Amino acid sequence: MRKKFTYAIYLTLIVSVIISNLCQSAHAQGTAANVVKGIVTDSKGVTLPGVSIKIVGTTEGTVTDVNGAYKINAAKSSKLQFSFVGFVTQTVTVGDNAQLNISLANDDSKQLNEVVVVGYGTQKQSDITGSVSSVPKARLSGLPSTNVLQSLEGSVAGLSISNNSSVPGAVPVALVRGQNSITASSGPYIVVDGIPLSQSGGTLNDINPDDIASMQVLKDASAAAIYGTNGSAGVILITTKRGTVSKPVIRYTGYAGVENIAHILEPRNGQEYTQKYADYLKETGQTQTSPVPNYTELPNYNAGKTIDWIKATTQQGVITDNNLSITGGSTDVKYFVSGEYQKEKGVIDGYQYNRASVRANLDFNVTNFLTVGTTMFYAGNNYDGGRANLLFGTAMSPYGNEYNADGTYAIYPMFPEQLYTNPLLGLTTQNISRGSNINGSGYAEVKFGGVLKGLKYRLNAGYNYIPAYVDTYSGRLANVPLGAASATSYETTNYTVDNLLYYDRDFGKSHINFTGLYSAQNRDYFTNNASATGFINDELGFNNLGAGATQSATSFANSYSLLSQMVRLNYSYDERYLFTFTVRRDGSSVFGANTDKYGWFPVAAVGWNLDKEAFMKNVSFIDNLKLRASYGRTGNQAIQPYQTVTTENTVRFPFNGISTIGVQAGNLGNANLHWETTTGTNVGVDFSLLKNRIGGTIDAYSTHTDGLLLSRSLPTISGYTSVLDNIGKTANKGIEVTLNTHNIESKDFHWETSIVYSVNRNKITELYGDGKDDLGNRWFLGYPIGVIYDYKMVGVWQTGQDPSKQDPGAKPGDLKFADTNGDGKITAADKVIQGQTTPKWTGGITNTFHYKNFNFSFFIQTAQGMLKNDADLNYADESGRRNTPIDIGYWTPTNGNNSFQALSYTNTRGYGYPRDASYTRIKDATLSYSIPAGALEKIHVANLTVYLSGRNLYTFTKWIGWDPEDNYLTRGVTTNATPNAAAASYVDNYPLVRSFILGANISLK
Repeated sequence: MRKKFTYAIYLTLIVSVIISNLCQSAHAQGTAANVVKGIVTDSKGVTLPGVSIKIVGTTEGTVTDVNGAYKINAAKSSKLQFSFVGFVTQTVTVGDNAQLNISLANDDSKQLNEVVVVGYGTQKQSDITGSVSSVPKARLSGLPSTNVLQSLEGSVAGLSISNNSSVPGAVPVALVRGQNSITASSGPYIVVDGIPLSQSGGTLNDINPDDIASMQVLKDASAAAIYGTNGSAGVILITTKRGTVSKPVIRYTGYAGVENIAHILEPRNGQEYTQKYADYLKETGQTQTSPVPNYTELPNYNAGKTIDWIKATTQQGVITDNNLSITGGSTDVKYFVSGEYQKEKGVIDGYQYNRASVRANLDFNVTNFLTVGTTMFYAGNNYDGGRANLLFGTAMSPYGNEYNADGTYAIYPMFPEQLYTNPLLGLTTQNISRGSNINGSGYAEVKFGGVLKGLKYRLNAGYNYIPAYVDTYSGRLANVPLGAASATSYETTNYTVDNLLYYDRDFGKSHINFTGLYSAQNRDYFTNNASATGFINDELGFNNLGAGATQSATSFANSYSLLSQMVRLNYSYDERYLFTFTVRRDGSSVFGANTDKYGWFPVAAVGWNLDKEAFMKNVSFIDNLKLRASYGRTGNQAIQPYQTVTTENTVRFPFNGISTIGVQAGNLGNANLHWETTTGTNVGVDFSLLKNRIGGTIDAYSTHTDGLLLSRSLPTISGYTSVLDNIGKTANKGIEVTLNTHNIESKDFHWETSIVYSVNRNKITELYGDGKDDLGNRWFLGYPIGVIYDYKMVGVWQTGQDPSKQDPGAKPGDLKFADTNGDGKITAADKVIQGQTTPKWTGGITNTFHYKNFNFSFFIQTAQGMLKNDADLNYADESGRRNTPIDIGYWTPTNGNNSFQALSYTNTRGYGYPRDASYTRIKDATLSYSIPAGALEKIHVANLTVYLSGRNLYTFTKWIGWDPEDNYLTRGVTTNATPNAAAASYVDNYPLVRSFILGANISLK
């Protein structure tokens, strides 16, 4: 893999040099030139940085610096073109002028004429009838992140992002407009440069955030139905940077910073720990013979020696990132080539992640009617390393023993207590976990002329190869006396072929835009695992599984394909009245033999640019006003291949004294399975007021999903426990608001604010057709998919109170629950729905201040109205055997605590300890400074910006724990994971991190 990566770097650099030399030759001019300079301002005299200045008829050009100044070599006969977003383009002849100061006039129509990427094409902002949100560019390039979704949390209305794990390399969870499906996937469909990333085996960790040019979120049926059976959960479109007509520009961006735990849930110190133990013995009626629970702790106690286990299991986190790109080109050849290396050392010992990636995006105008291009990238993700265990670190006695006398880790620091092992044992294991994404795609585009003017054909084709492997060994130092090794490999291959036909013409005041698609996708997946136990020593690790006394092997493969056709028609009249009709037909191989594998997904939408009406011309305070409405259907095919067929599992059993392979019931197939269908309505308004000082969008939506891919329980006597079926219905409705304001605009100072607000109401409207709830899965008709259904805690039983009638088994210090049904007893019938696990509303506010060359921005994010079970409050009967956090109190007969139970309390009812998980967070703040162009000219630097950024600076919350957003798991909870995602295991309990980053962006002339 390292050799492949090295070859890829060499090849990329060679291609870059060749293309750069070709383009520099194309730029050479024989015309005598003189130096022209000047300043560009708006109509009020405010200087404009970033104005594009080009010599007409050539590829030569420049841009104004932060002071609006420019300088360019141009012949006297040349014409200079000045263009800037939001202003009227102006062209002037150089002549004998050595100084050309230009004033650009505002063009309020520019904003609506901006081109936005939509499914399989682009549209002007003013022509869009669906609900499409463009991610603010400052969130894409101005914030250090491993995964671009980390920068978007709370910044896009309707896009919910949860960083449930801060493990380096963890992938955030995204939802668009709530959860439609109960058990099938509800994540958005992600498409990068027209090629699907979702369902390919890759993640957004494979995409370098610095390579991203734009991101759009397609939210309603009008916008997302073009992706048919993959569109019901929304779509995220990512477009990477491509070459431009300019001389070669070398750009470097890099940053380095430190990471620390944002909030530490401190364990009890030595004195507090021994007091807890004494209180525990007193509550349980035991005689105290030692100040500490275990005799191995006594020498340290007598010597006054304690250990800070949080300090022992954590370290100073460090993150660095280096990006180098070359971009440029002529009218015929454009290129963008980049390389990145990112490395993160986690705040818990042993955790790390690094990524190396290279990208080459090329575009060639072969003829005046044929354009071809390629997109190639390689990303290598490394998650290597044994890891310390934070959960065990918080459980250790401060008088425990970290090391044995020989310097090795003590397996049981609190021996003879064996419930918890040394949190550092994981550092002695071998763990190699790596994955790659090798992607190549290309396109060919043919434009027709003559009577076929406006007709265009485009062929997109992409191929992904995604290998990964995980090799592990745990030996005697890790408390595995016989040694255990495994070697697992994963391999996913994907291809996509899209045939696209476009027709775009104006007929008088009518404009027609047609898109037709015929597409084929395929994915093949294969994995195999070999494992062994019983090694005579730990020397070979996982490098010789044959040396193990007991060996086993498994393998698995599946394949999936999708065949699609789609047509979309956009019609507008006089740029006022807009109509969109889309229909897509998908055929998926994952569905049952007894159903039509094809589904139809139609949608219609209308728009009205109200500001263009004659009766609005005298309404001076309204710049732009558009009303939108859409109605349509999308689908969700999010099940794995072969779940519609009945399969059996292999099992070993003894037969005549010999181990024999047999079969047993596995998956019960359902040949009638088909996709979930979501029908949605959206109404919205886009507006701009007071000369674009205030602008934004408001959307209201309602969706209904039926035919849910839900697992129906079966009697175990059948040999199966469940079967997938199309049963159940859900509904979502909500409101989304985005507001952008320019609060102050003066010559040297600008203040801008962006506010987003989203509210979503989700509920189950039907389950099994019998009108009954599913108590086992905690699914309730008329309530959200994720709810807290539990006993209602009303306090703690106190000394002198008599619980015998209401809760006969209770004693003073036990939790006190409400008798909600009024029968005088506490039973399972007293459980009630107490709240939902997802926020009732989310929001964010960004303030950006510009003063001369300084820029400062800060972003505050909030999520309100959600409950979560707090695992840190639930230690069952372990409180007498482990350390506990100081923030979590306990009841004693003398303190009468009414919030926390006694140390001797046993949670026999399985109470989950739900608590309010709402929070408001200062998510990030960035201060930057752009060096004046004059100071950079001598060193041939076009621009240089340095910045200081902080992330997760402070969280306001009532939550008791590490962080309300993290999924903190209790001992023994483990689920399957892939090398491209953080393991859902208590081993990977990892706190939210606070980071401080120093970075620089440099462009060379």
